Amino acid sequence: MDAYVNGISYYLPEQILSNEILNKSFPEWSSDKISSKTGIFERRIAGENEFTSDMAVKAAEKLFEEYNISRNDIDFILLCTQSPDYFLPTTACIIQDKLGIPTNAGALDFNLGCSGYVYGLSLAKGLIKAEVAKNILLITSETYSKLINPKDKGNRTLFGDAASATLITDKPGLCSIGDFVLGTDGSGAKNLMVSNGGSRNRFAIGIDEEEGGDWKRNNSNLYMDGAEIFSFTSKAVPELVDQILVKSKLNLEEINLFIFHQANQFMLNHIRKKINIPEDKFFIFLKNCGNTVSSTIPIALREAIDSKSIKANDTILLAGFGVGYSWGANIIKF
Repeated sequence: MDAYVNGISYYLPEQILSNEILNKSFPEWSSDKISSKTGIFERRIAGENEFTSDMAVKAAEKLFEEYNISRNDIDFILLCTQSPDYFLPTTACIIQDKLGIPTNAGALDFNLGCSGYVYGLSLAKGLIKAEVAKNILLITSETYSKLINPKDKGNRTLFGDAASATLITDKPGLCSIGDFVLGTDGSGAKNLMVSNGGSRNRFAIGIDEEEGGDWKRNNSNLYMDGAEIFSFTSKAVPELVDQILVKSKLNLEEINLFIFHQANQFMLNHIRKKINIPEDKFFIFLKNCGNTVSSTIPIALREAIDSKSIKANDTILLAGFGVGYSWGANIIKF
């Protein structure tokens, strides 16, 4: 039994964090400097009382409306998030209730970041092939802004909040879900981390640390070693692309469009050149939303469809990579 994507929608919060606003907090970084280095001009930030389940519900409601989907047909909810509403219960259960999805539907959270959408597609395909479910609601929803220190100019320039909703079914639709390659290297965990708040450091109180007069980190906030993440990505992603092409019995020229995790424009262009992907086959969409973690690929995929960058019979390569370290690639065919 095959699995298919039958719809993709996404939600962006109303609050805008522009480069001009960031420049007021960090005068040494002009708005032009931020956009030229990152490719990002603005990001959307969740409201003070807007959380992961709220954004997830809005994305799902948009999906139901845009594709005329009945919530009564949903028989499984998969939620990818690293910022759940609570330690417990599972946020996917809260979403089931808020959406009014039948109680005979399964629901679970899985904790992944930038590789999360590819992993979610693999989980959904597995559930369908095992005949556990027929209509799966895959949601990505992340509020990284609530984890970022106000003094952290590096992460504040990159990350935005967003949610996406994708319907995966056993009936043909937008595209078929093909092969996967997945990978993990937990030795890199410390390079992208929120150290405090979990069971290991449940009650630890973070203190702002400085280096050379500049803010460096606070263990209660998101920390990213940019140089180490760049080094990991430069090595892992070209190998990942090679592996998924071999597994799918395809060559680089047979891929019509590449949609990678939208980390930042500098990193994406570096990877593109390293793999020798033509610029016209490489889709970038982060200008007005930033790095939205697990939502970057579905947002870019929806935008590629709407802009007609994807045509009938096209073969698309998706690749996610980041926190964990974790990475994954997938082939989808329209």
